[in-house]
Amino acid sequence: MAASLMNSDIEASGKPESLEVSDAKEIDENSEVANKPLQNDVPVLRRAAMDYLARREHSLYELQQKLITKFPDTDSSILSCVLNKLKTENLQSDDRFAEAYVRYRKTRGFGSQHIRADLLSRKVGEELVNQYVFDDDSDWLDITKKQVEKKLRRHESLQFGSKIHRRLLRFLKSRGFTPSNIQIAVKSYLS
Repeated sequence: MAASLMNSDIEASGKPESLEVSDAKEIDENSEVANKPLQNDVPVLRRAAMDYLARREHSLYELQQKLITKFPDTDSSILSCVLNKLKTENLQSDDRFAEAYVRYRKTRGFGSQHIRADLLSRKVGEELVNQYVFDDDSDWLDITKKQVEKKLRRHESLQFGSKIHRRLLRFLKSRGFTPSNIQIAVKSYLS
């Protein structure tokens, strides 16, 4: 039916209705403008930041880097204004981020030195890092022992200086465990 209406229009005028080239450009430009939000728009930045924060906690530095990557043309003063507003509204908190990050990394089997380095690389303040990561926590020894058990399931005993022993020590060190915790955890497996 639509084809017959189109054909009747063509027959009536003698030629099909067509858009001028300038009209087509105007429509394309208008649709781009309508579909593409202004990158300097504060609500757009805020919405993007809230989307990131809805997924997980972020440090202020991480959130800033993600927003800069997503909106590279954004003025830094507008970006810092949005981030400061989120911080004052307690929607972004380095304190909550540090607590959640330490808890998560502990469950994944990482040691205090590794977690400390990760938090500092995410520009979390040294005071906050010291508040949540301390080497004399008894959890670190338990986590170290679990990692040793996991790695040595198939081996009944461990010879000091053997290839397996050296590999285990390197693994535990790369996970960020302290030498004292490593020594205590591995000691019971040495024959």
